[in-house]
Amino acid sequence: MDVVRVGPGFAAEIRGVTLGDVVRSKAAYAAVRAAFEAHSVLVFRDQDVSDEKQLAFSRRFGPPEVTKVGSMGTGSHFVILTTIGPDGKVVPPDHRQALRSKANQLWHTDSSFKRVPALTSILSARVIPDHGGETEFVSTRLAFELLDESLAKQLENSFAWHSYAHSRDQIAPGLATPEEMAVLPPVCWRMVWRNPTNGRGALYLASHAYAIEGMAAATGKKLIDELMAAATAPGTAYLHKWRQGDVVMWDNRATMHRGRPWPAHEPRLMIRTTISATEADGLAGMGLPSPQAAE
Repeated sequence: MDVVRVGPGFAAEIRGVTLGDVVRSKAAYAAVRAAFEAHSVLVFRDQDVSDEKQLAFSRRFGPPEVTKVGSMGTGSHFVILTTIGPDGKVVPPDHRQALRSKANQLWHTDSSFKRVPALTSILSARVIPDHGGETEFVSTRLAFELLDESLAKQLENSFAWHSYAHSRDQIAPGLATPEEMAVLPPVCWRMVWRNPTNGRGALYLASHAYAIEGMAAATGKKLIDELMAAATAPGTAYLHKWRQGDVVMWDNRATMHRGRPWPAHEPRLMIRTTISATEADGLAGMGLPSPQAAE
């Protein structure tokens, strides 16, 4: 297996190993898992991918999430990200389905708004536009390591509140349905997630984060915005240009990502599986010792 770095200090392309190899071989899984812990974003090109093959690969890394209410793929292990409507045609830009896809153009980390956050997301390209629709990634691990020492120490013991409704409201008021809000109340996570494999810390932030526990609302939001701006500064991102058959997986504990705009009239179909974090992934101690409602 060859590991070829493709990003600025993180992200790598895996060559010589397929999804099927990882499913069948303990050695292949161990090598890919080590690369994942080291590089945070892994790219697999030219994969013969299907729902079944993607799910089998995903299960090697932990328990797969069940897709939440309100998303395409609800109740399954797949999140369907598409511009194609039930009639087989591309939906208009103001369609609710298109607006939900647009929300993915905010910098975010998957599932930080859930009671159990995510270890990794695995996204496969099934139908892609001729141009546009790239995905950008930044390393919140590298961003944390560049912080002033005193601020880094402060953040180690700070907690941020995350809300699905907050991020969706940035696209369109009421985009999150009452049903989604009922099953996805705000949750609070430590602002630095330490990797138990290598001990490196990473900022745990996203467009879902809206407040810092114990801090005035405006002050906390200002700090969140400043940290996200620093983490996403020019020159810090890896831009993945999709090809059909690509599979990309990323560490939600140590990265943020966003989709880039694509032609509104062209079809797009991506399939995501998401693996829940466990105590072995450093989840223990991430939540507030005594959760309380944010102001």
